[in-house]
Amino acid sequence: MKMGVMSILDRRLYHIATMRFLFVGVLVAIVVVFQCFALPSWRLHSLLDSEKLSVALPAKDMGNGVDLDYEMESNVDGNLSIGETLDSSYGGENSEDAIQKGFTHERPNYAHDPVEYRYNASPLGVPPKGITFLDEDLGTLITARKSSNGSGMQRGEMKAQNEKSPLLKVPLSNLSTSLTRMNSLLLQSFNSSYMRPRWSSRPDRELLSAKLEIEKGRVVSNPSGLYAPIFRDVAKFSRSYALMERRLKVYVYREGDKPIFHQPRTRGLYASEGWFMKLMEGNKRFVVKDPRRAHLFYLPFSSQKLRITLAEQKLNGKQMEQYLERYVHLIAGRYRFWNRTGGADHFLVACHDWASQITRQPMKNCIRSLCNSNIAKGFQIGKDTTLPVTYIHSMMDPLRGFTGKSPSERSILAFFAGSMHGYLRPVLLKHWENKESDMKIFGPMGRDIEGKKLYMEYMNSSKYCICARGYEVHTPRIVEAIFSECVPVIISDNYVPPFFEVLNWEAFSVTVSERDIPNLREILVSIPEEKYLALHLGVKKVQQHFLWHRIPVKYDLFHMILHAIWNNRLSQIRLR
Repeated sequence: MKMGVMSILDRRLYHIATMRFLFVGVLVAIVVVFQCFALPSWRLHSLLDSEKLSVALPAKDMGNGVDLDYEMESNVDGNLSIGETLDSSYGGENSEDAIQKGFTHERPNYAHDPVEYRYNASPLGVPPKGITFLDEDLGTLITARKSSNGSGMQRGEMKAQNEKSPLLKVPLSNLSTSLTRMNSLLLQSFNSSYMRPRWSSRPDRELLSAKLEIEKGRVVSNPSGLYAPIFRDVAKFSRSYALMERRLKVYVYREGDKPIFHQPRTRGLYASEGWFMKLMEGNKRFVVKDPRRAHLFYLPFSSQKLRITLAEQKLNGKQMEQYLERYVHLIAGRYRFWNRTGGADHFLVACHDWASQITRQPMKNCIRSLCNSNIAKGFQIGKDTTLPVTYIHSMMDPLRGFTGKSPSERSILAFFAGSMHGYLRPVLLKHWENKESDMKIFGPMGRDIEGKKLYMEYMNSSKYCICARGYEVHTPRIVEAIFSECVPVIISDNYVPPFFEVLNWEAFSVTVSERDIPNLREILVSIPEEKYLALHLGVKKVQQHFLWHRIPVKYDLFHMILHAIWNNRLSQIRLR
């Protein structure tokens, strides 16, 4: 009897021990699985260690909500443009760049690191078999070839880096949105939803009348002073421009203290915003004193002055955004116009790299004219518009030094010189520096007088001028190329070129995908001579639309910026 009781007790203890062992085993398995597959979304996931192929998922600064993958850089271009005086407004370890160290967030290395993928050069941008792009509009690289059993990545498929294998490092956010796709987005924006005003107004009815007149107006086959091939629809542009001159009324807010407000800076890399402010505030044709008559409301601040001034107070990008938010609250409290449309009839003109980021929330409904027009970082085609980056050399003679040689005098196929800012330019030099006699691809040139002259001579003697992005998508080389009558070759994925809504950029420029740098010369030499001559003529004809004048003239840069804002506001107007 006693032996039977002991046997039953032993079995129970055995079962208890077994259950404990199973429980611990399951718990350990859960922990292992969680560590392998349940990583937080903000971490960098390494998919293939031996090949270093990695995908950076959206990186967030959990403290302030700022996207860490946004390039908060101040200096776009490192090569001094010809005619620009060496002063504190430009590059190097001075002025703004020196300030940056004092207030920019420290960013983890992976926020800068580009995704690296390797492939054999393929013609005209066709990706090699095995590289898969999902949602190419967002440029998300998901996977490379799967292994034969479908269980993972086939490590042997990815080539090791060597001199013969073209290597292109491209951040995920910069995998290309093509011009064709941008054209599609522009058309979609015309039919998209819009913010209906809280109540109707006479200026709204005037805008609607102008819109109907533009769309149904008389067709003019050859408008005076305009070259039809460089426009999407030259007759429509001509009607729209004429109505803008006759009807547009702009109210400029008086609120805001200097130097951030009402104090334009008209030299240096970000001079576009300063010259527009200067000419807008001094304009008597468009500006009205009675805000009830206004179709548009201008927020007259300088993104460059905002950065410099608040940097002296050791404030960061998030606090700059909050500064603008307080300004919006100020004008919304004093006037009823912001609240009527949520800011949709307000606009800003800002050229600093950070402007896109710091205005994205407090001024999200505004029409934003931005130099940093990166469609992958919040720029909205059809609402926002691109501000050209223009160095101001001499207002009395803006084309000083640009000789405009004829096509027959241009013996160089392509030219580039500049500092190695960003991920793309080192790749350009890797493939083309000292590789072909007709490809003059250099790093930074001297900033002395001789260096400037040499830079200018190369631009004036080249058929194509390479406009490669730096830290951000925009570059002053596009306008420089136009001034020198050198066809711009834009290599900057997701960059929306200036006045994209009305200009036909394919008539006077060439766009090359970043991943096609290994094929750059092949692409350029494949352009027929007849096509090149047409492009060259287009560059000459578009030049007038990129010139500043102390007293604005018809179709110049001031009027083109204002028309772009007017045009996008008209596109928002709907019948109630």
